[in-house]
Amino acid sequence: MTQIQRIKSSVGKGKHQHSSVIQFFRDLDPGGKSKGETEREEIDLSRPDNQNEKPDLPASDEVSHNISETDLVSGKWKVKQFMKKLGKKPNSKNMDLNNCALNETDLTELSGLLPFLPELEEINLSWNDFIGGTLKPLTLQLHHVSKLKSLRLNNCRMTAEDIASLGEALEIIPFLEELDLSWNSNIGGKLSLLTKKIQKGSKIKILKVIDCNLAAKDGESLAQILNVIHHLKVLDLSINQKIGCSLKSIAQELKNVSGLEELHLHMCGVKKDGLQSLGTAFQYLLELRKLDLSCNKEIGRGFEDSAAHLASLKDLEVLDLHQCCITEEDLAVLTQVIPLLSSLQELNLSSNKNIGMSSDHLLSRLRFLPKLNSVIISNCSLQKASFASLAEAALHLPDLEILDLSWNKCVGGNLKLLLEALKLATEIRVLILSSCNLAAGDLALLALLMRTGHLAKLQKLDLSYNDTVCDEGWATFYQDLAELKELSELDVSLRPSSCRDCGMWFGKLLTALREMPAFTDLGMQRWVFSGPQQKQLEYFNQDSTRNVRFDY
Repeated sequence: MTQIQRIKSSVGKGKHQHSSVIQFFRDLDPGGKSKGETEREEIDLSRPDNQNEKPDLPASDEVSHNISETDLVSGKWKVKQFMKKLGKKPNSKNMDLNNCALNETDLTELSGLLPFLPELEEINLSWNDFIGGTLKPLTLQLHHVSKLKSLRLNNCRMTAEDIASLGEALEIIPFLEELDLSWNSNIGGKLSLLTKKIQKGSKIKILKVIDCNLAAKDGESLAQILNVIHHLKVLDLSINQKIGCSLKSIAQELKNVSGLEELHLHMCGVKKDGLQSLGTAFQYLLELRKLDLSCNKEIGRGFEDSAAHLASLKDLEVLDLHQCCITEEDLAVLTQVIPLLSSLQELNLSSNKNIGMSSDHLLSRLRFLPKLNSVIISNCSLQKASFASLAEAALHLPDLEILDLSWNKCVGGNLKLLLEALKLATEIRVLILSSCNLAAGDLALLALLMRTGHLAKLQKLDLSYNDTVCDEGWATFYQDLAELKELSELDVSLRPSSCRDCGMWFGKLLTALREMPAFTDLGMQRWVFSGPQQKQLEYFNQDSTRNVRFDY
């Protein structure tokens, strides 16, 4: 605390500077209106500064310390050289050093440059795993960048000392809005070293601690700070299996962050009782737009008592429930509730076997969600009846852009059920039919849609793992492939356990690709090329004006 007081004192002393010193910082972040915002923020690297050159007089007083003009100009040059060494463009507001293989020496050098960057708003040191245990010198200098709004430290191997020193620094960066500490496994069990320093009135809007090995007591610490971070918009606790044990405490305090817009609890060990507590909190989260409860396999039967509160989320746009072991009892409730989420745009129900086998089809009621643009029903054990229900509902989804039906065997031979819906889905960009047991007739139907212009905006098409399609089926499909002018990705790979010779259709495929200006990626794993076909591919790669990546 004594050190913080000294820092505050030095900040106070730095407020009365010679005006030309202030203009130096204006030069670092020019404010002219004749260029774009990015150009105004970038620092010119074209030549070294003339250290005897005197800046023009200013109009601001935000410099942190009493530093001579010569030192300031020299510091500006050092910032340029440091960023140039790392292959980065200097920017007075954004220090992006993501994945730069930084070490302790680099971090020490960076710490010494902060006094020359008083306008800095963003620091990203993510994916620099050699700086763990060395953050303290940097955090001690953060008072020089008191305007800092975003601090990202993903995968930095942070130690307990790093966490504690960062906690001490929070008081001197009062405008911080985003704090991302994800993928630092040593945070687990030590989060309180940071959270206990977060003061009432904190402006933090985004808090991410993904895959940090959080313990139950860390969940309790998070619950406590929800009382003081009332501006919170995004909370991401994903991939922390033990946090589910303290979800009840967290849920009880969510009423204090009523403006929350995103809640991510992917793979958090949420159980039935935790979901029930969360359900009670939904009534306070009326601005919630994204809810991710995916990969919580013990959540089954928890929706019976919580789904009713889910209906209060009128602004919810994204709901992810994939791999949640949803039971028939859950489905009975969700079938009544999900159609009431009138703002819903993205729905992921993948890997929930009961969805496709239920007699009371949730899928048929998707027709009441006209804003849906993404429907992911992969690996749901669809039966012909449930697939027919989905196909009929899709007729009422004019904005559909993404449809994933992969790993549902019943689609094969029955794609005709979806024909009219695909004709109406003029905005569809992604169609995933991987491992659907497709037959030649299904590919002929896709060819018909392409020929008649109904898939004109398609950008990604996944037909992989459909070993059941014969060569004649592929030949028919490739005959009209060139109609997909916006397609960039196509995957026709075979299953890992198989391999097969390319048919005579390979030439048709290459011919089509030459007429597809947006195309970049082709997946053909485990297809075997003959000698002549290999030469055809080599010629295509040499002759083509575009760089198409073949994965085979």
